[in-house]
Amino acid sequence: MIELFLATVASAAVLAAIYGPLERMFPARPEQAVLRRELAIDATFFLGQYLVFSAVAVTVLTWMDYALAGLWPMSLRTWSMGLPLWAQIVLALVLGDLLTYWFHRACHSWGPLWRFHAVHHSSEELDWLAAHREHPVDGALTQLCVNLPGIALGLPFAALGGLAMFRGLWAILIHANVQLPLGPLGLVLGAPELHHWHHARVDRTRHNFANLAPYLDLLFGTYHRPRGPETYPLGLTEPWPRRYLAQLVRPFRRG
Repeated sequence: MIELFLATVASAAVLAAIYGPLERMFPARPEQAVLRRELAIDATFFLGQYLVFSAVAVTVLTWMDYALAGLWPMSLRTWSMGLPLWAQIVLALVLGDLLTYWFHRACHSWGPLWRFHAVHHSSEELDWLAAHREHPVDGALTQLCVNLPGIALGLPFAALGGLAMFRGLWAILIHANVQLPLGPLGLVLGAPELHHWHHARVDRTRHNFANLAPYLDLLFGTYHRPRGPETYPLGLTEPWPRRYLAQLVRPFRRG
């Protein structure tokens, strides 16, 4: 347990060293303080995610790899495993992105899923640490969508882990308090300002559901690129508890 805690602290230090300078050099909201009002609760979500829920997620995904091996047609795995590794990775990325996009849209349109996803949208200030504010149920279902194609295609576990790390680092970046000029690359990898707008304080935002590839939003008519400085408020229009445990319990309560 001590080793896991130290690894979590080390992870926080590395992430702060990566994203902290970016937030200072390219701030989307220059007026936002580093020691912001919601820092403590997001730090608690970070600890909960890395100390508890990530270990559970790895266990579940490992079990899924064995369980799904007998459910998927062997011809599918045989075909995909005959491809070069890079092609398997691209295919897993594209299919995982597509599945996650539609799950994300469902989270905003179907009440039972929204109750869990609303925890993530309760952040009123975004930075790299706020990316970790996520209910474990919402996080588990998202990871299922992200990883299911790779598991079904028989992607090596090391490649699955590498993809998960890449997606995780990008997910942190799009929540960070940064505004980066990505140029044409922005059509392949979503710029942070696209996801910031997704967190705007409107009734269950209807735009920018793709976390990685904005071409899906362009394809399905949900793309919106905000212009000018970020001055719009973030968070929920509905009342929401501010404490960690209360946020974990809130989705299970009616009303």
